[in-house]
Amino acid sequence: MSDNLERAVVWRSHLFDGTEHCGLWRTAQGWELRGAVVGVQKDQPMLAYYEVYCDSDWLTRRVQIYGTIGKEAKILALTVEDRGVWRGSGQDLSDLNGCDDVDLAVTPATNTLPIKRLNLQIGQSAAVVAAWIRFPELIVQPLSQRYTRIDGNTYRYESDTGFSAEIVVDDLGLVTTYSGGWERIAVL
Repeated sequence: MSDNLERAVVWRSHLFDGTEHCGLWRTAQGWELRGAVVGVQKDQPMLAYYEVYCDSDWLTRRVQIYGTIGKEAKILALTVEDRGVWRGSGQDLSDLNGCDDVDLAVTPATNTLPIKRLNLQIGQSAAVVAAWIRFPELIVQPLSQRYTRIDGNTYRYESDTGFSAEIVVDDLGLVTTYSGGWERIAVL
């Protein structure tokens, strides 16, 4: 089976001056998110490319991100084994064990993963722990989060950082609006 593009979107960021192109692909192994974020952060040009590979149950299996801000470039590659062991640069990242999802701070795309995986009914809520990758540092740490399904397409997102937002998604779980963060400006 060949990979199939299910949807492509462009988001505008309200967090920094920038935009993102993201594609959601169905693969023989499950799902893949691929995106490129371009913008200005800390008054410097910023670019991030990412690829997130998930199995058919929307569990993160592999993550690659390349980021630049100004003249500084960084690369991060992570893998997740079936038993939930995260690895980076060939080393176990035991702090991340038990994380089902990755959360790339530079994009709303990774909110799709828990939304699809949890398949919450209206009014239901669930706690997750994600491997949170902060940008531009590409530092990874566990982050406790909660998703609550408010209505058919709206979720309340909360993290233990104190941040919360309402997220509206389409039928594939891709963000259409992320209050105070992102809005979709084009879709295919």
